[in-house]
Amino acid sequence: MFCRKTEASTMIAYKYVLTCATLLFLAACSQPDSNMTQNANPFFSESELYLQYPAYDLIEDAHFAPAFERGMEIQLEEIKAITSNTEPATFENTLVAMQRSGQMLSRVSRVFSGMTSAHTNETLESIRAEMAPKRAAHSDAIGLNPVLFERIKSVFDSRDSVAYDPESRRLIEETYKDFVRAGANLSADEKSSLMAFNTELASLQTSFSQNVLNEVNDKAIVVDSADELAGLTEGQIAKAAEAATARDMEGKFVIPLLNSSGQPVLGSLQNRALRERIYRTSISRGNSGGAYDNKENISRIARIRADRAKLLGFDNHAALGLSNQTAQTTQAVNELLATLAPPAVRNAKREAADLQRMIDSEGGNFDLAPWDWAFYTEKVRKDRFDFDASELKPYLEMNNVLENGVFYAAEMVFGITFKERTDLPVYQEDVRVWEVFDHDGSSLALFTGDFYARETKNGGAWMNAAVSQSGLMGSRPIIGNHQNIPKPLEGQPTLMTWSEVITMFHEFGHALHGMFSNVQYPRFSGTSVPRDFVEFPSQVNEMWASWPDVLEHYAVHYETGEPMPQALLNKIFDSAQFNQGFETTEYLAASLLDQAWHQRTSNELPTADEVLEFESEALAAAGVALDYISPRYRSTYFSHIIGGYSAGYYSYIWSEVLDADGVEWIKENGGMTRENGDRFRNELLSKGGSVDAMTLYRNFSGGDADIKHLLNRRGLN
Repeated sequence: MFCRKTEASTMIAYKYVLTCATLLFLAACSQPDSNMTQNANPFFSESELYLQYPAYDLIEDAHFAPAFERGMEIQLEEIKAITSNTEPATFENTLVAMQRSGQMLSRVSRVFSGMTSAHTNETLESIRAEMAPKRAAHSDAIGLNPVLFERIKSVFDSRDSVAYDPESRRLIEETYKDFVRAGANLSADEKSSLMAFNTELASLQTSFSQNVLNEVNDKAIVVDSADELAGLTEGQIAKAAEAATARDMEGKFVIPLLNSSGQPVLGSLQNRALRERIYRTSISRGNSGGAYDNKENISRIARIRADRAKLLGFDNHAALGLSNQTAQTTQAVNELLATLAPPAVRNAKREAADLQRMIDSEGGNFDLAPWDWAFYTEKVRKDRFDFDASELKPYLEMNNVLENGVFYAAEMVFGITFKERTDLPVYQEDVRVWEVFDHDGSSLALFTGDFYARETKNGGAWMNAAVSQSGLMGSRPIIGNHQNIPKPLEGQPTLMTWSEVITMFHEFGHALHGMFSNVQYPRFSGTSVPRDFVEFPSQVNEMWASWPDVLEHYAVHYETGEPMPQALLNKIFDSAQFNQGFETTEYLAASLLDQAWHQRTSNELPTADEVLEFESEALAAAGVALDYISPRYRSTYFSHIIGGYSAGYYSYIWSEVLDADGVEWIKENGGMTRENGDRFRNELLSKGGSVDAMTLYRNFSGGDADIKHLLNRRGLN
């Protein structure tokens, strides 16, 4: 997964406020503490730590509010200096000056975003809710400033008369388009309407996100007896007991929920009634009434987005959102999803028939239900391939996977090395920090890893940048990866699932994109690329997880050090396409829901009471309504589309078309070689958003991607 970005039409100011493109949804704070002095607030000046690493040991919750308030004030002063300049608008006094603005606001925003995603608390959540509308208003004050836009337009209109370097010319063109998309050409009355939309959206999106996190924790499954947990390992049962104790439920067991519809324990639990309870609880989040119900939120958000898109001259929110993506149009997205859905569903139905036969052979006397799928999938997998996925875990200890797998692959492909640092402060005790060195031995970046799940952390996995690379700002990157791997009991090893291993390689692909950035302007740094391209580098990096030389290097038994038996390795490869019908269908169902919400006009969208019916009708119309497969995310906990992936959840499969084609190119050209790594880095990763994304892909691969490689990979042909 990739981190969620801010709402598209309010991104305009953030691109100058936050020099990282991998933004989580940002909100801010309450009124500043009048007793807070400048010297006492670590955000009021650049960090003195290495590469401006955040001074987490000095940062307190009370620092955020005054830093946000002062940061916004300073940036508006900087923008005023640009607009009041009596000299004619030039690239330097307008575009470059904008790139330099908002440094203090950037510092606090990055840390606050990271904290509210990875280690939040009630104070921070209150701050986020209070300041969301203020942050939206600040964004609009920049993006809708008519004098500022006239200066940008002046530089844009005269761009052919100056011999700009390619990146500078692209900055001019992309900035102009950003402002137009954000409403710069609207009338004064229309701008007022737009600002009202943006302000309300900011509050609604914050409320939605907070509800998701709160209900995930609130609806954790409480189990009375260990007997009900048959099928789980001793360590999992002990962890569930520990979680119960932490909630003052001594003698009981607590199973936390993840944000997706499916829950990992469903593959192991033998108790069918408990599986059903977990599943029904999971999919009821945000849509069963109560304090955290999100039906009204999603209904209102979708309607505002539709109205705002119309105001900006687009047919719907999806058309607006896709206008600056590689897909460009809703038609292109619809065609891709329509191409993939029928074969995915056919495969899913065949898989369902296999599962039903397994149920019948055991005398189950019941029809396959969604809470049965994962459990019987593992039975069929074992029967067909003599492969129990749990057999892998002793060979997938987290430190080995990270250091001898992820880092090792990066060293082999790119020549970079890693040295752990314990001298830098962290925001939570489990966070680790490494300095990254380039192939010539020079310091390249800092990398942080925050891999364990906790109640204060959002679900999923993501990458973020505490500092992004920029030649203009003289900054080098500080990149973080985040996962939600269950933390074992004290003294026990962290044994990963194969899915968690793939996710670790995936997120590190995003990290490489950020660390290898070599651009002049913050606007283009690292992952500042179209949303439907940003997953491509990370998906390519997944290939090294199963690359024989890499797999053999990290897949060793955590106790004996013995390598994973070749027979077990073979089972990984032999079963690669197993269950792809299900996985593709649940993903496509979520993607199609996303488009259903965002390809409609306001009057075509449901009220809160109609949300669930709307879901059902949308899935049926798309041909992916299967009783035994739910969308990966239902609307009321679909955090991606409330953040920056609105009308953009298709991006993963769109990028995978490029990924599957690119991986074939790498294999055909020698595989794991420094030459291929250098080509990938120099032609694509280092460029960030400074060159058109598809041009970058063609420069790397030599041509356009062929979808056949994706179809082959997923067994959909």
